[in-house]
Amino acid sequence: MKTFQTFDIEAEYDALHNRFPNHKDAPVIGITGNFSEGNLTLAPGYYTSILKAGGIPFIIPPFENTDILISLLDSLDGLLLTGGADINPLFLKEEPVKELHNINPFRDRQELLLTRLAANRQIPILGICRGMQVMNVALGGSIYQDIHVQMEGKRIKHSQDMDRAFASHTIQIEHDSLLARIMKTTSLPVNSFHHQAINEAAPGFRISARAADQVAEAIESTEYKSMLGVQWHPECFILNGDEYMMPLFEWLLQEATSFRTAKQMHRRILTLDTHCDTPMFFGQDINFATRDAKIKVDLHKMTEGRQDATIMVAYLAQKERTDEALLAATAKADQLLNEIERMVAMNCTAVDIAYTPADLYRLKREGKKAIMLGIENGYAIGKDLTNVERFRNRGVVYMTLCHNGNNDICGSARYNDAHIGVTPFGEQVIREMNRTGMMVDLSHAGEQTFYDTLDISSKPVVCSHSSSRALCDHPRNLTDEQLKAIARKGGVVQVCLYSGFLRTDAPATICDAIEHLHHMVNIMGIEHVGIGTDFDGDGGIIGCNDSSELINLTRRMLYERYSENDLRLIWGGNFLRVMEEVQKQD
Repeated sequence: MKTFQTFDIEAEYDALHNRFPNHKDAPVIGITGNFSEGNLTLAPGYYTSILKAGGIPFIIPPFENTDILISLLDSLDGLLLTGGADINPLFLKEEPVKELHNINPFRDRQELLLTRLAANRQIPILGICRGMQVMNVALGGSIYQDIHVQMEGKRIKHSQDMDRAFASHTIQIEHDSLLARIMKTTSLPVNSFHHQAINEAAPGFRISARAADQVAEAIESTEYKSMLGVQWHPECFILNGDEYMMPLFEWLLQEATSFRTAKQMHRRILTLDTHCDTPMFFGQDINFATRDAKIKVDLHKMTEGRQDATIMVAYLAQKERTDEALLAATAKADQLLNEIERMVAMNCTAVDIAYTPADLYRLKREGKKAIMLGIENGYAIGKDLTNVERFRNRGVVYMTLCHNGNNDICGSARYNDAHIGVTPFGEQVIREMNRTGMMVDLSHAGEQTFYDTLDISSKPVVCSHSSSRALCDHPRNLTDEQLKAIARKGGVVQVCLYSGFLRTDAPATICDAIEHLHHMVNIMGIEHVGIGTDFDGDGGIIGCNDSSELINLTRRMLYERYSENDLRLIWGGNFLRVMEEVQKQD
């Protein structure tokens, strides 16, 4: 007599809850579902591979509600773009060739938007077959609608009839690529089921593998971002018990875990960028409430990069020092500060001005972004010492003593052949800044000014956006002796993300910024270093080019084994310690 296995729901229920705490931190991977003939479908290889790699699969149906789409993305730690029908060429501003197969415009519309939004949020992405093509065109690349009629040369067979769990041809992988590191080889047997393929890689990507007939088989980010696409179907192999392709899914889970950890950390710590120049664009009709392509700091980008606060400066170029020019400089500074305040008032439900460290923490708890006010170039006060207190009462938290060129306060790091230091008037300015609680910022100051100021100031000083001269010999950077001196005074130096201050022989990358951070931490100690991007003032590097990409810097620091407390200090804790000390009334 045949017996049937019983199912004890109570035992399974208890066992599930005994196991659950061990899996609560597993990353959630969104998987795009296929939609055809009124049904949502998904080949089992996709979710099986994600489960096998240790992730939680979440199938994303095609829908058009963008508010829900954005909320969904905030819950995802990684994204898997799956295979399926051809992409509608009309979305690419092309007419269809006659060889085009079935298209699914409903799915295309959502996935192109989904991919762009995910990329903005730095969510790790793995694209498979059509998914790679979607990722490429969503981010500015192009595809062949049909490789057999649109590519030059002779094609191998790319649409096989054999079982997808077996390889059908071999690809060659670039030896210095991410894909080569993942798969630990430069020659890889893969399966092949497509007639569309990448034509030109999107900006910030490269083709990293090709078939024997030069058809693109993989693309990957050249900007140190977690984005990779493959033309074949690696998910099919696991269904035959073959784990040959699992390194691809393990890579996605590793990146998603890193991203999830960084997101959680940004919820717990305050992230402050100590220098941005967005007001320089006020005359260009920018809109801080939108994702404005003209600027690197806006509400959308701050939200995407999980940035809490920035110090936005009223920048003044160094010009003539006549009485008339000095009055104009003061008026310009007031005008820029007014415009910052007006911009914040227009977006008061999402952002507010912060005047103290306590304000920053309060606004974070309230779910608002924060802007602090700064002045770049003491030229703004002219020769009127009372302007120091007046600007401080307006809420200005720091002022750089100078910019590129000498002024009535001091000598600059540039255009200062006489190596002028702090003037007698400048000494009065520094003491008045100490008295009123305004931080003295020595970024842009010459070496003589630097050491004069350390002697004069009774409070710790800061460099809001400077880097290491030992690693990049630029007059705006600080020598190791300067770094040690400012640390002895209790101050801080904020690594600047301006490419020319990080290296001079090539465009700087996020790795260069980390090297400067390492060096400065080794010289000064972790309690004296932070980040001042100089975004919108020519700051921005490969891998961290605007506020939306700041979380990439956190991920890099975590990779380099900086602790949560280290990041708390680097992302504002050190700078705010100095601010509190300076603002404290004796």
